[in-house]
Amino acid sequence: MKPTRTSPPDRAPLLAFGAHPDDIEFGCGGVIARETRAGRAAHFVICSRGEAATHGTPAQRGREARRAAALLGATVEFIELDGDAHLEIRAAHAIKLAAVIRRVRPGVVLVPSVVENQHPDHAKLGRMVRDAARLARYGGLKELRRAKPHAIGQLFFYAVAPEAEPADLAKVLIDVSAPEIMAAWTAAMEAHASQMPTRNYVELQVARARVHGLRAGVGHAIPLFANDALVFDSLATLGRAARQF
Repeated sequence: MKPTRTSPPDRAPLLAFGAHPDDIEFGCGGVIARETRAGRAAHFVICSRGEAATHGTPAQRGREARRAAALLGATVEFIELDGDAHLEIRAAHAIKLAAVIRRVRPGVVLVPSVVENQHPDHAKLGRMVRDAARLARYGGLKELRRAKPHAIGQLFFYAVAPEAEPADLAKVLIDVSAPEIMAAWTAAMEAHASQMPTRNYVELQVARARVHGLRAGVGHAIPLFANDALVFDSLATLGRAARQF
């Protein structure tokens, strides 16, 4: 499916990938809420039904994901790869993900980080989406010839848990302190009610955002990690730094 929201011409859609139905909301839901409320279209691609989880059926988790996406102002689709906890890195999967990128034509792509010490599906999906973003540019790839090549603007990794935050990539902090953003993000996380018996994921994510925010001099902030160096037209377009000199 295609995103239904219309973005201003200078704001290409945001495309977020998740290995499981709750990854995007827990890892970067506040960022999504901030972007959609500023007028940017957002689309989620979820690569399993969460069928290996201890709690929640695939049908239940699908309903939760659709509700959470709606609360964040995003559209959502599910694609079939290898299934929850069975994901393998395959060229065919990267090409399938590249086809999604060509269809949605995003400016920014968000995907779980490639840090190994986390659910293995997260790191594997991060690597394949990183590959897919390159493949989406290649006009001669026969499997993708039905859609025009597309080059994204930026690829950012998000971390579902603190352990998944890359230590070797540039960190970009997104201020999500506004009450309406925090409310939408919290509601989207709470929509995944089937996962709450495992641990208090909402409190964990809000507390992590609070720590990042305090370090940056704001209420709450969510870290993203740039795959490539960021390019600015001039120093005038730079935001403030986290460190207060």
